[in-house]
Amino acid sequence: MAEKTPELCTAHVDGFARKAHIWLSANSEALTAYVLSAPATFLIFLMILGPAGAVVVICMSDWEFGSSTFSFVGTENFRALLDDRVFWKSLTNTLIYVAVVVLVSVVLGLVAAVMIESCTFFRSFYRAVYFLPVMATMAAIAVAWQMVLHPQIGLLNQGIRAIGMDFTMSWLQNEKTVLATLCVIGIWQAVGFNMILFLAGLTSIPNDLYEAAEVDGADSAWDRFNTVTWPLLGPTSIFVLVITAIRAFQVFDTVAVLTRGGPNKASEVMLYTIYNEAFVFFRTGHAATLTIVYLAIILTLTLVQVWFLDKRVHYT
Repeated sequence: MAEKTPELCTAHVDGFARKAHIWLSANSEALTAYVLSAPATFLIFLMILGPAGAVVVICMSDWEFGSSTFSFVGTENFRALLDDRVFWKSLTNTLIYVAVVVLVSVVLGLVAAVMIESCTFFRSFYRAVYFLPVMATMAAIAVAWQMVLHPQIGLLNQGIRAIGMDFTMSWLQNEKTVLATLCVIGIWQAVGFNMILFLAGLTSIPNDLYEAAEVDGADSAWDRFNTVTWPLLGPTSIFVLVITAIRAFQVFDTVAVLTRGGPNKASEVMLYTIYNEAFVFFRTGHAATLTIVYLAIILTLTLVQVWFLDKRVHYT
């Protein structure tokens, strides 16, 4: 076999170098993007996708926290979940809590934003007052509400007795009132956040549209709101609904501090049930199954909200 001459080898090397240079020039932006996004991609796999995959594996096993061995049980954990009374109670309580908090806090947040935007004086003061509950941690808020709702020395019961009513109510120890009380706390904490988001949406609406609507006969404030403000707040409203629903599903601190799921599971919610199963009873496989169901519910409701409302939204 004839040996390759040095000139032929050099030509091959030069040709390969030219092709490599052309390829690198054509894909330099893509390579730069991959290099710059590599740390974030690694962290996503490490902190999000990796743990999510571990949860999927654990939910199909009988592993308990601290155990060195486990065996796969397939869908047995999901079958057991269907017969779990605590699961159905916590799911029902969570859905009721989310429905009430989302509906009321979004409406009140919109009303507060419209009223503040229409104010001439003290706008910054009102914004700060409404936003203060958002700045505080839920654990601190829960402790403050615990003092307000105390059956004997709480400000709420004392205020009712001060107007002449012989009234003592254990708001957090009564099965009939505990979930409603938690809803009120959740609404109080969420209104300020929703107000800020709606204020951002209101400031993006041009004043020319209000002037045009007034020329066309929209004389009252309600007419201008119905024909201009509300349609143009569509994208903001979808965002507020989705974010508020996700935040409401994440209720945990107030339950853990104030009620611990009681009395008689009347305030048990999904996250608190997951916490108990994983770190109190150490039934990690069951807790992982609850986590999968919990995430699936949030994802489904979010997609339904976006799909259903997006068709009714006017984008400017």
